[in-house]
Amino acid sequence: QVQLVESGGGLVQPGGSLRLSCTASGASVSDFVMAWFRQAPGKEREFVAAVNWSGLNRMYADSVKGRFTIARDNAKTTVFLQMNSLTPEDTAVYYCAAAMFAIIPGTHRSMYNTWGQGTQVTVSS
Repeated sequence: QVQLVESGGGLVQPGGSLRLSCTASGASVSDFVMAWFRQAPGKEREFVAAVNWSGLNRMYADSVKGRFTIARDNAKTTVFLQMNSLTPEDTAVYYCAAAMFAIIPGTHRSMYNTWGQGTQVTVSS
């Protein structure tokens, strides 16, 4: 059974950067679509970014396009989310997710069947 663990969250000033990591264990995720979602207080969990098995097919929410980059390492056990030019609106718990049966990245929560516990990102001066 796949387990996902996020890390790299923290407190950062507006305009700053953070790099989140999602490490998989228990089984290989090299063939899975991987994604990042986030949930701010009082709001629904929303899609942020996703990447296919090869790392070449990427998808981003409009709100983060041009600022965030999703990538996966060669061993396919870790997925990263590089976040630049952060704003207070990016404050949320960020979740890593895996879609075992998907080939193409997607934005719908229902296609992702394994989730991490989340890591808090706070953007504040």
